[in-house]
Amino acid sequence: MDEVGTPLGSRLKHVQVREYVRQLIAGLPEGAPAPSERGLMQHFGVARMTVRQAIDALVAEGLLERAPARGTFVCKSPRPVARPLSFAEDARARGWAVTTETLQSGLGQAGPGVAKALGITVGDPVVHWRRRRRHDDVPLCYQDVYLNETLLPGFLHGELPESLYSLLATRGLRPRAAEDQFSADLANAAEAEILELKVGDAILRHSRRGLVGDMVIEVSRSVYAGSRYTWWSPLAVSP
Repeated sequence: MDEVGTPLGSRLKHVQVREYVRQLIAGLPEGAPAPSERGLMQHFGVARMTVRQAIDALVAEGLLERAPARGTFVCKSPRPVARPLSFAEDARARGWAVTTETLQSGLGQAGPGVAKALGITVGDPVVHWRRRRRHDDVPLCYQDVYLNETLLPGFLHGELPESLYSLLATRGLRPRAAEDQFSADLANAAEAEILELKVGDAILRHSRRGLVGDMVIEVSRSVYAGSRYTWWSPLAVSP
């Protein structure tokens, strides 16, 4: 029976599928395709959700990696992370070639929420930059970034950078720490249009405050297509 009929049985099946895939990929080279979901469903006689749970667990461990519109592949080189990564830095670490589209950019005045997050006064000048990020021409996410214009005079003059953090690094302002928040949600009409999804599809919301010491450098709000991107972050216990 699948997960609808027997919750306990589905958990056992999920573990069986996970460990079966773990053994299969142990001898495969980096970048090799993972077993197909359909094949695993037929082999174990389970529903797609059970297989997805097993694959998700291995993705979370860093043993598999999803590539939008291409499939799931073996990943045997977990990337240590000692600082907050920008989207561009994370994409390079995954071996992805991504493109950036500026959907909106301009200088405005900080509202109460942005002012509080940036630690500035309501009405202070802020840069607002909205970008859509694609991989293999498939939208992965879009991001709204808010920056304290006083710290970055002239930011909007000339061509906008591919990587915000690279530009911040040239000014000695690359975030060294971050406060991240995540929440699962369903896409509304505007989000579905930007990400080329259907209304009600799963999305992941990510909010960040990037800091250098006690100074807030950036506030960003990102929306990821839930079926196309897996957030991966290794953790370690300090001695």
